[in-house]
Amino acid sequence: MVISAPAAQACRVSRLDRITIDPEICHGQPVVRGMRYPVVDLLELLVGGMTADEVLEDYPSLEREDLLAALEHGALAVGHTITVPLGAA
Repeated sequence: MVISAPAAQACRVSRLDRITIDPEICHGQPVVRGMRYPVVDLLELLVGGMTADEVLEDYPSLEREDLLAALEHGALAVGHTITVPLGAA
């Protein structure tokens, strides 16, 4: 199934509410749900070759939605406006 860009934007679900910024946590870096998991660290794990399942196994307090939120945050940080969840059909 191919989804056109306008259709993809219409059905897009943002997970950015899972990303928080607090000067008292990790020096104000964006983190997941106020926990001390900086978005950049999670992205580096994924870029380094770990699968989402491996990250979740190593960090049991994280949820799949947290990783998707980190990816969405990263995409927006580089100017991308469309996010497609991992494993989306």
